[in-house]
Amino acid sequence: MEKKLYSIRRRVMLIYTGGTIGMIRNPQTDALTTFNFDHLQKHVPELREFDYVIRTYQFDPPIDSSDMQPTLWAKLVEIITYNYDAFDGFVILHGTDTMAYTASALSFMLENLAKPVILTGSQLPIGVLRTDGKENLINAIELAAACDEHKRPRVPEVCVCFGQKLYRGNRVTKCNAEHFNAFTSYNCQPLAVTGINIRYEHDLIRHPLPTLPFTPHTHCDDAVIAITLFPGLRSDVVEQVFRMPGLKGIVLRTFGSGNAPRRDWLVRAIEHATREGKIIVNITQCQRGAVEMGLYETGHQLLQAGVVSGKDMTVESAVTKLMTLFGRGLSTDEVRTLMSQSIAGELTD
Repeated sequence: MEKKLYSIRRRVMLIYTGGTIGMIRNPQTDALTTFNFDHLQKHVPELREFDYVIRTYQFDPPIDSSDMQPTLWAKLVEIITYNYDAFDGFVILHGTDTMAYTASALSFMLENLAKPVILTGSQLPIGVLRTDGKENLINAIELAAACDEHKRPRVPEVCVCFGQKLYRGNRVTKCNAEHFNAFTSYNCQPLAVTGINIRYEHDLIRHPLPTLPFTPHTHCDDAVIAITLFPGLRSDVVEQVFRMPGLKGIVLRTFGSGNAPRRDWLVRAIEHATREGKIIVNITQCQRGAVEMGLYETGHQLLQAGVVSGKDMTVESAVTKLMTLFGRGLSTDEVRTLMSQSIAGELTD
């Protein structure tokens, strides 16, 4: 009887990487110290109300999110893959500064994911009286464990849970450094909103293809750079960057609907880079909207020079997508094709 009861309880793995949520203020010294999972229930006693099996894993040492690297994304993929069959969902506690990059990367590295992987964090440490960490953590755990009447996960995607909203991970960006609503998703509505009840947007939620297996990828190729265009950008700077040895991918953040200055040197630099096999992806600097390179002559010139449309991808998504696709060992043509297609809901087709 005991074994049967244990087996039907939802199982969630909690992975602490570091970040503000995991800091506790020492009342004697007023200093912030690293969170210890042994004290989790002391600081979040509400977790006892969950009828879930919650297991934890902690990075040692915890890292500030500013120090996040592709090697640590690979570590997260390895942890999730090793424990994939044993848990119904995963919650990753992460610093907010690079959370959107990690969420985007994991969405591409965990191919055909069939279980929730939800990142969350906080603007104030979990040991502070007004912390937003408790609500974010509780919501993330509940969403990671949520299933329908057939015991299928409700949101089998990589997501960010923050400020009562559940976002697709490769669609978010950090928009506020001081308010609790730190994240938003400009070009994709939240997948769920947590109020008195949790309201799911079922038509937006992606589900794995039943004919394909879950396929984790652990290698990223960081030979990628992002460049933001601005009036007065010097030609020699762009030319030197585009000619960097070993560089494979360039995310070009352009004006408006994908426009760039009509300068012969810029077109020549792009054409030279594409002939060398470099992939240049055009995304807009605007918060909302998408690249349409054929709309104006200033965008059409990029299309003719071999630039790929990134449509409405965020910079976090475009950069990590290039890294992960190159990491799979795909050909240049394959990467070029996939950069303008949705493979994890990261752009609007």
